[in-house]
Amino acid sequence: MTKPFRVIDTKVRPCREQMAFDQALIECHKAGEIPDTLRFLTFPPSVLVGRHQAISQELNLDACREAGVGIGRRITGGGALYLDEGQFGWELIFSKQTLGLTNLGDVARALCEACAAGLSKLGVAVKYRPRNDLEVEGRKIGGTGGFFDGDTIFYQGTVLVDMNGAKMASLLNIPAAKLAKRGQTSGAQRVVTLTELFDGAPPPVDEIKQAVMEGFREGLGIDPQWGEISEAEEATARRLFDEEIGQDEFVYSIDDPAHPSDVRSGGFTGQGGRIAAHVRLEGPLQNRIREIVVTGDFFVTPPSTILDLEAALRGVMVDELEAEVERFFAEAKVGLLTAAPADFVRAIRNAIEGAEVYETAE
Repeated sequence: MTKPFRVIDTKVRPCREQMAFDQALIECHKAGEIPDTLRFLTFPPSVLVGRHQAISQELNLDACREAGVGIGRRITGGGALYLDEGQFGWELIFSKQTLGLTNLGDVARALCEACAAGLSKLGVAVKYRPRNDLEVEGRKIGGTGGFFDGDTIFYQGTVLVDMNGAKMASLLNIPAAKLAKRGQTSGAQRVVTLTELFDGAPPPVDEIKQAVMEGFREGLGIDPQWGEISEAEEATARRLFDEEIGQDEFVYSIDDPAHPSDVRSGGFTGQGGRIAAHVRLEGPLQNRIREIVVTGDFFVTPPSTILDLEAALRGVMVDELEAEVERFFAEAKVGLLTAAPADFVRAIRNAIEGAEVYETAE
């Protein structure tokens, strides 16, 4: 039997309002106020950093402000994005029991493969590339990410219908090493749009959204039907915007942790993404962790996990790092999307050893 999903579209809203609505969906779903839902959304020109990213390291903030684009922080992990009316987002908010998916890797694969199959109905061969991309012949046409919050799963993605690649490259600080790994020299070469694939005449956006819905219908066994946005969602989104997500304090909450002179920085990039650590040590032998900040484009659920890890490592002796990280992840009820506890250990160890060591797995 297919499982009903309400479908809504919040259209074009400022990026921070869209992010507040994300959290409102989660809170309302957890409270039983809304059913399992598929949401579409669109942004005015905006840049968004992932939940755990250091904003000054990921964005050219001067260029962003000069261009007048919105600047926001997602509630999900992953990397920085440029979005405008040329792309749209999709999101699924549902209970674990609905699809029987209980870990983040299975969620990513199931939803990405279903979305790829739907987009392929348009006449392009879209494939899922682990850990969280949708690609056409090796070029990205959409990115995804999400997390669990109790029994509620929140997972989102984008579809690139059109994009100003030069503008994207001017606003985002795209790591040169990430591009070199793929033999590319600019961020624009890494992506492809439906406009390019259809020689300047892509299908109408409503047709693309319908294809995505059909992909989810067939691939996930759900029954998506258009519904209404509730007042509870709108009211909750307004409150969250005013209290946190719409405010600069939240957006710039992780800014430039490597700046103070006594901070040691390092990192590790593996299958689970880039993990950077910024550590202050204390004690006569500088062998105890005083403070630590962990950033990067990895995915972890729930998002508060990294704050909990940072708290757990304060006061830990350096030679006890590995054991403490392993203990933390063994006891915490968290989900990791291909990143492993050992990856966090390597990033933190590289930071402690200093000299800006950023190691990449072969």
